[in-house]
Amino acid sequence: MNEPIRLLIVDDHPIVRHGICMCLARQERVQVVGEAGDGCEALIRTRELKPDVVLMDIDMPAMNGLVTTDLLRREMPPVKVLIFSMYSNSDYALRIMQCGARGFVVKEAPAEEIVHAIETVQAGTTYFSPDVTRGALNQMVRDNHEAAGPARLTNREREVLTHIAEGASNKAIAGQLKIGVRTVETHRESIMRKLQIYSIAGLTRFAIAQRMVFLPALPLSQFNAAA
Repeated sequence: MNEPIRLLIVDDHPIVRHGICMCLARQERVQVVGEAGDGCEALIRTRELKPDVVLMDIDMPAMNGLVTTDLLRREMPPVKVLIFSMYSNSDYALRIMQCGARGFVVKEAPAEEIVHAIETVQAGTTYFSPDVTRGALNQMVRDNHEAAGPARLTNREREVLTHIAEGASNKAIAGQLKIGVRTVETHRESIMRKLQIYSIAGLTRFAIAQRMVFLPALPLSQFNAAA
């Protein structure tokens, strides 16, 4: 019980990772055992190091933090993920809950709060920064009054969802629809929020069930192999 919490830091910015390490250096209850710069590397390092807690950024190349968290939840359930991001809006908080993370602490939080969040999720309790929690609960109440389904998607969102389910990348979708990559990303986020589905495999299964595409659902093993 006196052993420190083994922590893996995942962020695509080396300066951020270094800053967190410096911040936690004097904390006897937390031991940084490794770092990763993207989601794919996070999966590899988690398998190797078996940390207690993964401090996970959201916006990263190769594989974002939410997809990585979902894969970790399925493959290594004992590992607890604490999202550490500059995004503090309620939409991200809801997505974080869905993907299986144990908590969400904003990057602007003081060192004491970060340590408290790590200790809280390791103890088996969830931790969300207070402002994020209030916003997420308000959003959930509003969403409960609206039915989630394909009818809520705009025509453009349905087009983007179809391409996602067919395996197209954001860049490929942008080229086919003649829109910007960032616009595609915005549509993708809106689709996930409206449908409350936060993985590519889940979106693919939804599109097939709604007869929007006629492709077999992608198995989780394919995502693990890609990682």
